[in-house]
Amino acid sequence: MIQHGSLRNNDIKQGLHLVVKDVDTWEDFIKIVSADPVRNWAFRGQKDASWQLWPMISRELRNRRVASQHWKGQEHRLIWIFQRKAIHFLDKVPEVGDTPQWMALMRHHGAPTRLLDLTWSPYVAAFFALESSVSDAAVWAINAPKLGTFAYGPHFKSVQRPPSPEEVLNAENIYENDVIAIGEPYFKNRRVIAQSGTFAFPYDITRPIDEILSNKEGVIVKLVLHGPKLRKSGLNELYRMNITYATLFPDLDGLGRSLAFELEHHYAFDPTENVT
Repeated sequence: MIQHGSLRNNDIKQGLHLVVKDVDTWEDFIKIVSADPVRNWAFRGQKDASWQLWPMISRELRNRRVASQHWKGQEHRLIWIFQRKAIHFLDKVPEVGDTPQWMALMRHHGAPTRLLDLTWSPYVAAFFALESSVSDAAVWAINAPKLGTFAYGPHFKSVQRPPSPEEVLNAENIYENDVIAIGEPYFKNRRVIAQSGTFAFPYDITRPIDEILSNKEGVIVKLVLHGPKLRKSGLNELYRMNITYATLFPDLDGLGRSLAFELEHHYAFDPTENVT
């Protein structure tokens, strides 16, 4: 259990690797994410605390029973297909060789890639964890400064086809399966800006990111957010901070998604009172 609502530096030590902390109140959550060692880390919120940190491409490949020897090739092919067909929907087309930008665009529109969305804001992460949770949620904290952060670009060599994700990482002198790079395209889209976003960029897509990072010292913490009381108080505070789907997804889709919370919120009374 958390002691005094804080995460002590000596909680992260050799042999512990993946640190799991139980959080029972919104106040305890704020104390933890505002203090060392995690206050300058990157965060990710997930509505189910039992979920691991699988990139979407890995989940899709597993669910569709694609043979593992074809995973990297199929992922690279998806980038190429998207690149050739998306031109009709883009005001400005990225360079062919700007694979990180194409992958970020794919994530923006729901396509599977190895990029895992992170945010520099623990409050944004808490929103994504709590907004639609019906059980224990989780906010993951990843020591991005220690892992190394990158801005890919802004310019790339003229090529006929997009480099593979592995080739992008190789260009940053990353060749090992246990490496997770943190970074984003040099030119950020509106959602990345609104969410203070960045991405975890794993070299190996056959293992969840939490499993890879748990082999390293002092780089990953899982905060398990317990109970409806924490959810209610947290979402009310985030709403007061104007952190909603409407602001995190600054378009009509975000506005539409934001209306679900209005079902349980009202400025004049609590519509959830007397619920059995």
